[in-house]
Amino acid sequence: MIKFAKTTLMAVALTATSLVASDILVTVNGKNITKQDAEAFVTASSPNAHFSQLTKEQQGMIKERLVEKALFTELAQKEGVDQNPEFIRNMAKLKEELLVSMWMKMQMESTVVSDSEAKEFYEKNAQRFMQKASVHARHILVKDEQSAQAIIDTLLPLKGEALQAKFIALAKEKSTGPSGPKGGDLGSFSKGQMVPEFSKAVWSLAVGTISPKPVKTQFGYHVIYLESKSDAKPLPYEQVKESIVTSLKQQQFASKMTEVSKELKSKAKIVDPSTEAK
Repeated sequence: MIKFAKTTLMAVALTATSLVASDILVTVNGKNITKQDAEAFVTASSPNAHFSQLTKEQQGMIKERLVEKALFTELAQKEGVDQNPEFIRNMAKLKEELLVSMWMKMQMESTVVSDSEAKEFYEKNAQRFMQKASVHARHILVKDEQSAQAIIDTLLPLKGEALQAKFIALAKEKSTGPSGPKGGDLGSFSKGQMVPEFSKAVWSLAVGTISPKPVKTQFGYHVIYLESKSDAKPLPYEQVKESIVTSLKQQQFASKMTEVSKELKSKAKIVDPSTEAK
């Protein structure tokens, strides 16, 4: 049993060592440059980018920059830049900024918003969490009014599924718009997302009907078919809970900082020479 335990511990230790070693990209004069260093370097310049997602060539370029940085740092230290009075002053400022930044981060992280608080805010501010009314429409776009009217004349006698099927077929055949191959499908959209003339026409239609006359816009003449219409409705609480909690945390944090600042100022000895001079 003892031998087994020792073997197991050794295996764990070796595994841990190999995991650390696997993170090392390159070693420069004994200093390890890791994947974490590369990730931080990439994120600093492009917040949404990740080192692991870069091409081999791009990763190689990042490694080269990090190697150069390590060598330049080493050279700067050898030349005593870290003893330069200006460097020391700037380091002191950076230390102060980092100190305050980390303290504020800790205060923010310690701010707690309960589920009941978030739910209460949601219920009292229901109008802020509404899903806009929307429509799902198709259109056929042609260059002239006569062509649009001819399409309308063909479609007007039809109803229901027959109308929808014929509209889709004509859109694929005649529409000059990019949605033509998809049967003129524009997907769902809310008021104001389309040009005014088109928006006014589509919102005046009943579901399952077409525009009774061509609708002119800057793009040409449209024949519109309304597939469905959805009224404005509240977004589910679970869908907006995270944003509510974040917002309430920020409000509580701001209030707390104001109170802490007020208290610290009341206890501190603050001398303003410009005020004294007056």
